[in-house]
Amino acid sequence: MPSLKPVLVTGGAGFIGSHLVERLLAQGHPVVVLDDLSTGSLNNLNAVAKHPGLEIIVAKVSTCDGLGALLARVGGVYHLAAAVGVELVVREPVRTIETNLGETQVLLQAAQRQQVPVLLTSTSEVYGKSNAPAFSETDDLLIGPPHLGRWSYACSKLMDEFLALAYATERGLPVVVTRLFNTVGPRQTGRYGMVLPRFIAAARAGEPLRVFGDGRQTRCFCFVQDTVEALIRLQNTPAARGLVFNVGNDEETTILDLAQRVIAVLGSRSVVELVPYAEAYAPGFEDMLRRKPVIGRLEQVTGFRPRTSLQTIIERAAG
Repeated sequence: MPSLKPVLVTGGAGFIGSHLVERLLAQGHPVVVLDDLSTGSLNNLNAVAKHPGLEIIVAKVSTCDGLGALLARVGGVYHLAAAVGVELVVREPVRTIETNLGETQVLLQAAQRQQVPVLLTSTSEVYGKSNAPAFSETDDLLIGPPHLGRWSYACSKLMDEFLALAYATERGLPVVVTRLFNTVGPRQTGRYGMVLPRFIAAARAGEPLRVFGDGRQTRCFCFVQDTVEALIRLQNTPAARGLVFNVGNDEETTILDLAQRVIAVLGSRSVVELVPYAEAYAPGFEDMLRRKPVIGRLEQVTGFRPRTSLQTIIERAAG
């Protein structure tokens, strides 16, 4: 039986990336991780650190020596490297835009020369301020104005999508674009504003769970193993090439309810504290009231849809 070609995972030392690396190695794929460790950590790869099939390169995509040679020997690329988290985006908009646009452009250019299949991870943020009850991949997008830095992340990831699909249309690069909706699970950090690990840490410490706004904004949370399953299936499905896919769970909850559930699961004495957006972020911060995915296209093309319940997700993330 011929050996499988290596797979490149950019951002492979991050939260989602590290779970993806573990799954690929378990399936018998050698994996090359390319990560500058700006937001990721080698600790996320401790479980597979000694795996003979794992190679780690600490660098940005744009500073990786021999990127072309690397892409010539891999069978596919999962491009997860990006600026992440609302707090980081608001605090460092230049870094956000330059990272998301520049690194993706370099990767696509190099991958196109070798015609290596690329799966690009984008974000539900690209749907912007739409009031739709649920978001479909063919919906129009409503992004806020440029003087509100909150939207720089959405715009930079949307341009990543446009560029990837342009490479697919004009230059024949095999590309799949995925829009991730609030992936959560073990090893996720609240360092950059991720809500579930932030709530869990506060509940464990007996501190107030800070809910921004009135807490009635709703989100859907997808267990990281479900996200990984979807990404692998999409990368391995030729019919997915050239298309955009929502990847998320469609079980909706308010942020206030999420906080109360975390307190209950951990048996914590913490209380919920409502915090005005103006106090949490810069004045003029805008948030999306709903962010629920339509995942019919994912299920139709791959036969898979995320089904892990929110209760189970909280229990596993807190375990």
